[in-house]
Amino acid sequence: MIEFIKNTKIDFMGKRFYAFGLSVLLMIIGFVTIIQVARGKANLGIDFAGGTAVQIKFNIFVQMQDIRTALIDAGITDFDLQDLPTENKILIKTKKGEETLGYFSKQIISVLSDKFSANNLVVDSTTEIGPKVGSRLRRDAMWAIIAAIIGILIYIGWRFRFRYSIGATLATFHDVLAVFGIFYLMNKEINLILISALLMIAGYSLTDTVVVFDRIRENMRKKRKESSYEVINKSINEVLSRTIITSVTTFFAACALFVFGGEVIHDFAFAIMLGIIIGTYSSVFVASATVLMWGDKAFGKK
Repeated sequence: MIEFIKNTKIDFMGKRFYAFGLSVLLMIIGFVTIIQVARGKANLGIDFAGGTAVQIKFNIFVQMQDIRTALIDAGITDFDLQDLPTENKILIKTKKGEETLGYFSKQIISVLSDKFSANNLVVDSTTEIGPKVGSRLRRDAMWAIIAAIIGILIYIGWRFRFRYSIGATLATFHDVLAVFGIFYLMNKEINLILISALLMIAGYSLTDTVVVFDRIRENMRKKRKESSYEVINKSINEVLSRTIITSVTTFFAACALFVFGGEVIHDFAFAIMLGIIIGTYSSVFVASATVLMWGDKAFGKK
């Protein structure tokens, strides 16, 4: 592999207490976000908050972006679109209650009929997404994240040792909470797309952490006379070039999605970008620093 950063001797572990303060703050914000989501007080998406779904069938296929532009120009906001191109159908979801269901569908038909006058369209179906369904989806999403983190704990415990699994799990939990909290502070919509991004972030964070842990474990066996502090610092420096190359490459890919992917996956790509930055940081200052807390005796050093 290309190694454009060589022979670095950065004292990462010497800065772990400063990073600890930042990480605690990010996790507190994340916990507050979870509480607010559970209370239904955050900017929840339609799947979590409930609303109205209107399915429209066109005679001729219409690009989803054209429909989005037409609705926004007509003053209709706060909606999600999902297309079924093989059937020339579009599903429009909005945070409208049952009392506005009829008016909303008529408004949609009026706007789209005027915009695409040469295209015959009909309302295929109208559905109310109740608050009970949204509440269940919120609960299921949280359990999905918890199950993923437990799986990580078990895998790292088997792959390495228990002391490593605590660090990896804490780092993964930290990354998910951090991105979750940042989305809440930015008042971005919290929906199933974000949950998908958080699960991807958990996987990315684990991958980066495993690379660092592999080098730490290898050096712990080779460098018996050196302290855990020195071994962990040296290990992080040895994989620093690889970590930067991997992070920058994946970050550029996420940037491409963010810039060119369209509004539908805009927040998804943004969450991945945040996750790459925070995941790289946590591999060093959360996962590795947690391993260091076990002390020299845990690694058979005096």
